[in-house]
Amino acid sequence: MQALRHSHILRGFKLNLCRRLLTQSCTGSEQLELTSELKHRIEKHWNKHMNNIHFNTKDVQNKYYVLSMFPYPSGNLHMGHVRVYTISDAVARFQRMCGKNVFQPIGWDSFGLPAENAANERGVAPAEWTKKNIAQMKQQLERLGCSFDWAHELSSSSPEYYKWTQSLFLMLHKRGLAYQNEALVNWDPVDKTVLADEQVDANGCSWRSGAKVEKKLLKQWFIRTTAYAKQLLDGLDDPTLRDWRDIINLQRHWIGECNGYAFTLPTSASNLLRVWTPNPEHLKDPHAFLVLRNKHYLKKLSNAEQLSVENPFAETTIPVVFNDEAAFPADCDVYLAAPTFRAEDRELWDSLGLAFCITNKDEEHINPGNWEQLRKEVLQAASRLNVGGYRVSSKLQDWLISRQRYWGTPIPIVHCAKCGAVPVPEQQLPVSLPPRDAGKESLLCDCPKCGQSGAQRETDTMDTFVDSSWYYLRYLDAHNPNEIFDAKLANNFMPVDLYIGGKEHAVLHLYYARFMNHFLHSCGLSPTSEPFSRLLVQGMVMSRSYRVKGSGRYVRESEVEIVNAKKNQALLKATKEPVVMSWEKMSKSKLNGVEPDDIFNEYGTDTARLIILADVAPTSHRNWSSATFPGILNWQKRLWLTLDDFKAAREEQQPDEQVDTASEAFLAEDAKLFDARNFYVKGATFNYRHAHQLSVAISKMQGLTNSLRRTPKHIQRLGKQFERALAAQIIMLAPMAPHFASELWSKFVSVPGRLNAECEELQWTEDVLAQRWPDVDAAYQLDLSIKINAFENCVIKVARNQLDKINHSDAMDIAFNTDSVTSYLIDKKIRTTNFVLYPGIEAILNIYVERLPKAQKSAKSSNDEGKAEAK
Repeated sequence: MQALRHSHILRGFKLNLCRRLLTQSCTGSEQLELTSELKHRIEKHWNKHMNNIHFNTKDVQNKYYVLSMFPYPSGNLHMGHVRVYTISDAVARFQRMCGKNVFQPIGWDSFGLPAENAANERGVAPAEWTKKNIAQMKQQLERLGCSFDWAHELSSSSPEYYKWTQSLFLMLHKRGLAYQNEALVNWDPVDKTVLADEQVDANGCSWRSGAKVEKKLLKQWFIRTTAYAKQLLDGLDDPTLRDWRDIINLQRHWIGECNGYAFTLPTSASNLLRVWTPNPEHLKDPHAFLVLRNKHYLKKLSNAEQLSVENPFAETTIPVVFNDEAAFPADCDVYLAAPTFRAEDRELWDSLGLAFCITNKDEEHINPGNWEQLRKEVLQAASRLNVGGYRVSSKLQDWLISRQRYWGTPIPIVHCAKCGAVPVPEQQLPVSLPPRDAGKESLLCDCPKCGQSGAQRETDTMDTFVDSSWYYLRYLDAHNPNEIFDAKLANNFMPVDLYIGGKEHAVLHLYYARFMNHFLHSCGLSPTSEPFSRLLVQGMVMSRSYRVKGSGRYVRESEVEIVNAKKNQALLKATKEPVVMSWEKMSKSKLNGVEPDDIFNEYGTDTARLIILADVAPTSHRNWSSATFPGILNWQKRLWLTLDDFKAAREEQQPDEQVDTASEAFLAEDAKLFDARNFYVKGATFNYRHAHQLSVAISKMQGLTNSLRRTPKHIQRLGKQFERALAAQIIMLAPMAPHFASELWSKFVSVPGRLNAECEELQWTEDVLAQRWPDVDAAYQLDLSIKINAFENCVIKVARNQLDKINHSDAMDIAFNTDSVTSYLIDKKIRTTNFVLYPGIEAILNIYVERLPKAQKSAKSSNDEGKAEAK
């Protein structure tokens, strides 16, 4: 049965992947020392074989979509890029070796202010600057050996892409979810653009230019993300979300408690006012009024004292007053007062010196008995009139997407003196960016609605977060000229199985991407509301920084004399001033950046990949220090020597009859390799597949290397299990160090005297990247762990082929037939149980109990005695 299953996986594997016929080693039978120069030779030889696998859009059952956040094309990779794309590639290669149809795309988040500023400084067009940077970074990613599917490459600044970003905007606009309104915004006077609140530091300065931010009243475009606030909050409880950990709480905090309703009501000043209230029925009050804080931007209007708001629910005009004494909801500067409903609001009305009188008709219409009905009427009317009525927190605002910059997706709206803001017809997309130096005449056009000339295109462009809110869907159908993407493809391959990126994007980007997918799901274009099943939020790459004490000036490491590294004590060489040493995120401004190309040149790309993955979990910050390098460098050398020793042992001129392969001593040594192979395969597999603790997977592989190195020569020459263990070692290394593993494998298969030649486990005629992932043997004993209240009670050994068949009920039966479990449970009441099976690895039964009260304990004891006597 096991062999049939393996055969089936192999057939599917060969169908899904391009066949990789064995390529000759570049070092052959030479006995060479593993130097940096030799690594470069190996990598150059194997690099062209690293990326000839493509995603099969017809293989739906085996799909695995691994996605890393696409980079901004700055021109050079930094070590953070190296980390995230090495993690992604290691997972993708592992899943392919497990027979999965892996989709690992890449593209470029290529619009935005940095490119525009850099291009302006150099006197070139942003498009030209961006194209050059993309070419440079693509070359570096290819050198890194990443197995991206370049056939699905996209760039957000390409008209082929932003045509569909514009189409998405029109879809939102058609449904009333994109609108224009005046708003008090953060204005950067240097970059001359609006900034989000998150782009302004604690001192009120722009995060990029450093200029003091001004408040400015501008007409802006918004996307009504609040319409989906409750869905987005509830979506965080979706059982398909795995490993979101504290990101769930970050998202919850951003969205807030959806304990009220937001309405956008037109004012007499021709703009929209957001009114939030936990009691929408209060809008039925004919005497309702609004209190705005004195700091509210509408106070600055020349006619602020005569300001009013249309109330379509009571068919009245709501007066507006400015005062700071109302009971404003948290994070709100607007209070809806309903004196017919609330005595406190009557008192507020009186305190403001406003005349007020409740009639019998009012009291008859508005009484506690019909408040629920009034609420329903308001919410239904709000939906019909498209003025809100969405469940949302008091603090959450709509998404302001307008940017007053050139290098961004043009907003597809035409402003006509007669018709107002008119959407550009779908067939006229894309609305292309005009030449950078084009005058205002280039913005003139005919109105799409009335045909009148002299209309003008919208000059604002979209926030780049719009571009990145849907790219994961376009990847699946990156070059479709006729539709945003094929909904059938999305239905087959969404959601993303694993999304990898930095924690700095865990709030805004993730919130906007979730919103957009919820919206597209409601349009029938995405099969699930949540776009990303599993998250891997990688930590930052940190490096030592050096600041002169007092001035805080950053200096280079070469300018510093380290006195005591453990105590972070150092001196400036030139002046002997004390220097503060600390670990900070790599940055050019902190003078602590490390250029990936320098690391590649000195150590090799595979060594760089292994170093970036080793020592700490992907989710933890990585302190980049050469002190950690020897562990990886020595491990590679030991692997290299192991292949040389294996070849030498096989070629040794010694009659095999001198070794009794049936002897107890030989079989015992071979059995050690059987155990070592299975133990370390089990551990590495768990950390590749389930925990994503790739640093632990490296530790497991290093453990297997130690076992191989301890093996006597005659076992290396004649032991089947040694050959299997060595093959497993090279295969498990391949996802992390594909060039190096390819060379090791080529050397391995060239050694004569194969002992497992007839075994289907290894494909001797194919490269290492076409091998199946090593499997734990059917007879190997695995652990069924039984835990009580999270503490291990006992571990029961079960053969692998039996463990894989165990279910929750079976595990409970085993537990209740185990003395250590039953004796512990004598005076306990079981609250709940939980069973987890990791096929081929382990199974865990969790039993959660609480102590019985004394009366129940004695009754249970008597009952047990009675049962015993009856027997």
